[in-house]
Amino acid sequence: MTAKPVPPRPGLGASAARLAELLRVDQAGELAAVHIYRGQRAVIDRAPGREHLAAQLTEMEAHEAVHLARFDEILNERGVRPTLMSPLWRAAGFALGAGTALLGEKAAHACTEAVETVIEQHYAGQIAELQDREPELAAELTQFRDDELAHRDLAVEEGARQAPGYPLLAAVIRAGCRAAIKISEKV
Repeated sequence: MTAKPVPPRPGLGASAARLAELLRVDQAGELAAVHIYRGQRAVIDRAPGREHLAAQLTEMEAHEAVHLARFDEILNERGVRPTLMSPLWRAAGFALGAGTALLGEKAAHACTEAVETVIEQHYAGQIAELQDREPELAAELTQFRDDELAHRDLAVEEGARQAPGYPLLAAVIRAGCRAAIKISEKV
């Protein structure tokens, strides 16, 4: 399901305000993603026999850190403030990561699959919205979306959907992501 692009808002400064919302939520999402992987690694790095998963998490965290650094640059370049929710998203991301890792390897992958599914849809909507008026930014978002899709696909290959209680776990995580997106756009 691809999100429908949001039409530009009417009025002076409306496009700039909408772009600020998009950038703010993207930076917040990458910040949370980094902390989800850090929370998962805090558990998995200490578990014997999980070196393969630890290496995967380290690599995915590194991708998210690159995305976060780029959004930090973009916010500074364009004079957009980050969300005021950043401290909460750091803590919530870490707790979500650690909590799902404590539930097991498949639950950790289920977390990644659920988050990346929402983020891919979110980026797809933004790309459609921005491709004509901000083509360079849309191209960057496309690359980031492709990275997120690779994370999602890896999680599915590694058994995300076989996690105990997967339908409920994934639904709760997806709902939380969607709520965080809406909150971060405005706050």
